[in-house]
Amino acid sequence: MRSWAGVSVPELPGRGGRVQVHDTVTQTLMPVGPEHGEARLYACGITPYDATHLGHAFTYVGVDLLVRSWLDAGLRVRYAQNVTDVDDPLLERAEATGDDWQRLATEQVELYRSDLSALRVLPPAELTGVVDSIELVVQLIERLRDRGAVYQLSGQDHPDWYFANPDPIPLLRGLGIDEPQAREIFAERGGDPDRAGKRGPFDCLVWRAERPGEPAWDSALGRGRPGWHVECTAIALHRLGTAFDVQAGGSDLAFPHHPMCAAEATALTGEPFATAFLHTGMVGLDGTKMSKSLGNLVFVSRLLADGADPMAIRLVLLAQHYRRDWEYNSHLLAEAAQRLDRWRSAVARPSGPSALPVLEEVRGHLRDDLDAPSALAVIDRWAEEALAGQGSDQTAPALIAELADALLGVELESARTLAPVQPGGAPR
Repeated sequence: MRSWAGVSVPELPGRGGRVQVHDTVTQTLMPVGPEHGEARLYACGITPYDATHLGHAFTYVGVDLLVRSWLDAGLRVRYAQNVTDVDDPLLERAEATGDDWQRLATEQVELYRSDLSALRVLPPAELTGVVDSIELVVQLIERLRDRGAVYQLSGQDHPDWYFANPDPIPLLRGLGIDEPQAREIFAERGGDPDRAGKRGPFDCLVWRAERPGEPAWDSALGRGRPGWHVECTAIALHRLGTAFDVQAGGSDLAFPHHPMCAAEATALTGEPFATAFLHTGMVGLDGTKMSKSLGNLVFVSRLLADGADPMAIRLVLLAQHYRRDWEYNSHLLAEAAQRLDRWRSAVARPSGPSALPVLEEVRGHLRDDLDAPSALAVIDRWAEEALAGQGSDQTAPALIAELADALLGVELESARTLAPVQPGGAPR
């Protein structure tokens, strides 16, 4: 499955340093990525039936900050992302709307590509769809079966396969929830802790036996389709190998999805899955949590169709720290548009204060847990001084525009000589 088109990234003076992010499991700031060489990242992708809402965009712009900081530090980046193009929510939406699930998925993935391209999010080398990865997933489950790590329910109408979680406690590390709360969350997010025949409440489905009217594939496990968690385990291990640097996604994936993926991978390989787990905050709307069930999603495509500058939308997202829950309203977009106008007016001036201190401050804030709001404030101060006629450095406006582009993904000028970055963050 093809990714979206990449954009060019300016080459900045010097190099950024090693990035630290907040790891959900240890609840500490930790350096991520090597000091030299290749950084490896897996970002859990969309289930394509409500693309691309601001919650999606907030997650992938946050991930994009990490990719850009790694590139600025001189690292190569191997970035993988899946698309859950067959799953219960997609099938339920297709049935409710009378749509074909494959057509719906194709349409939504294309919209997702278009939206993230407009927001100048650097792409993974390719998107990996679950439908294209059935054989890969089956092979992984068979290897887990050979190790006694999965089992099949017997004596039931649907002989599904489950991963046997040996101990639920590691799944809850860093989350601040107890086992009864975890059971409730597991049930809310696709799990079935009380299903008869399971060995343990936190055992998760890896292969769903065929049901009437549902898509299914022939396999050595019987005819069926993959469970949710195991698909990411299989794709991430195939694309990145073990002990990759970061697994990323929204905070709703902090349990059960990411711990389940990690448990499956470790049961198979005996090695860690990801070194760190990065989770982005949830987005609300006018005082209410934004959710599909409430029908109060704000879509990037709708904002664009209504005339919003995609860079203003990106600035709305960057103005919130990636780990913080926040609420969207139209005033935020208006404020971001004003900020964008100020920045563009400032870099259009013939001179301004020196940009080198700005560059180092912005780099410092991004190294410190991807603190985009503080980075924006640094450029705000420079723009205010430049618009007031301060400074005589004729190279400063161009460098400010380049650092805003390279580090924050905000395009302020339409024409510059840039060095290309290939999809997946290949070196410049």
